Amino acid sequence: MTLPRSTPADQGLSSEGLDGLVAALDASEQEIHTVMVLRHGHVVLEREWSPYRLTDRHLLFSVSKSFTSTAVGLAVEAGLLSVDDKVVSFFSGDDLPDKVSDNLAAMEVRHLLTMSTGHTADTVDRLGRTGRMVQGFFRLDVENAPGAPFVYNSGATYILSAIVQKVTGEKVIDYLRPQLFEPLGISEQIWETSDEGINMGGWGLSLSTHSLAAFAQLLVQRGVWEGKQLVPAEWIDAATSAQVDNSNQDNPDWKQGYGYQFWRGRHNSYRGDGAFGQYVLVLPDHDTAVVITSASPDMQATLDVIWEHLLPLLEAGPTGVAVSSFGEPPAMEITPPSGPSPAPGDGRTYTFATNDHGLSAVRLDADGSGTFTFVAARAWESGTQEITFAPGDWDEQSYTLTDPAQRLVTSAYGDGDTYVATARLLEAPFKITLRCQPVDGRLSVAISYNVGFGTTDQTLISE
Repeated sequence: MTLPRSTPADQGLSSEGLDGLVAALDASEQEIHTVMVLRHGHVVLEREWSPYRLTDRHLLFSVSKSFTSTAVGLAVEAGLLSVDDKVVSFFSGDDLPDKVSDNLAAMEVRHLLTMSTGHTADTVDRLGRTGRMVQGFFRLDVENAPGAPFVYNSGATYILSAIVQKVTGEKVIDYLRPQLFEPLGISEQIWETSDEGINMGGWGLSLSTHSLAAFAQLLVQRGVWEGKQLVPAEWIDAATSAQVDNSNQDNPDWKQGYGYQFWRGRHNSYRGDGAFGQYVLVLPDHDTAVVITSASPDMQATLDVIWEHLLPLLEAGPTGVAVSSFGEPPAMEITPPSGPSPAPGDGRTYTFATNDHGLSAVRLDADGSGTFTFVAARAWESGTQEITFAPGDWDEQSYTLTDPAQRLVTSAYGDGDTYVATARLLEAPFKITLRCQPVDGRLSVAISYNVGFGTTDQTLISE
């Protein structure tokens, strides 16, 4: 099903005001890639910042958690488990420690759902992202009795994914396909899988903005789609209600309570959100949902823009808000970094030792182009690829180290004797900049990312 489109005025909103929202998002320091606003079941706003597209997959990071929650809800409805079930009851053998502690024995499915497992810190880094992650989770100390204060815990969501797979015999992505994805018209979904063959649960799902909007509208309609109850309304009500206090968080929209893998927010809102600005935001009082993909360094700042520029529109009606002071809607484009053409290269190939970025070789040619060779550096990549960079507009290529391949754009310019190459993976928030400079017969490459977990800058020196 394709969501119906409507003029904003027909759904009680000011067109000029929505243009002002787009302009405010564009003027913010939060790099927006796509945005959609749904009102009364109709799409009233959809914008994409070229070269990003509403129809492309986008890595959702922790929005994935809300889909895992939905899978749990469907399994509960099917009688395959209960939120009161003990977590350890689903596992046996060497997945579990020889001695199960009292706190681990007391942990219930609801504690995984509400991030109140009793751990004092997120378990995900301690259990690792490879190898036997289930076993790693159960071998960690559970420092407090479950139900203790909220602690954000992606490792807990991975265990939820493992439980769904245990009771259904299918990965979460396969369990959701006939019950959620296909009815919503979603077919492009991919979900990262662990070495154990389990969808990561708490991260790793990629969907297009259009598909994410369909999920958002399903939430608004409390699980009903085309007259059919796809997800129990009672589950959505429970999942999006404040099940646990999380006032120990810092930002105002992250301390309004936490449900079953959904955040409560200000203005009686709730949402799924993911790192670097991926949002499914629902405002039930206004029969409205907002979907955003982005590369945001400050996720609270994006929500602040929503509250400042959209909320008044919802409260005032189609003519009750003055035209935005931002003026005409902006050009919806993210342009390449600009500068003079690079100095001519000498065609020499510089090679690099194995590194976390997968850069293995660089060749800078006399025409100002550069050829950068990358090898698989992450668990979900394989193979070797040459990526070309040249001055001018974005050059679109395919990033083939992932399966399926992704859209990639590149460009280059010169900064004195430095060759500056820029690439964007268009199905993720990441932009990589490589500043290449000859140093004593070798090549120094300073690598930086726009957003990332931990350190995002590193300098490599050729061999």
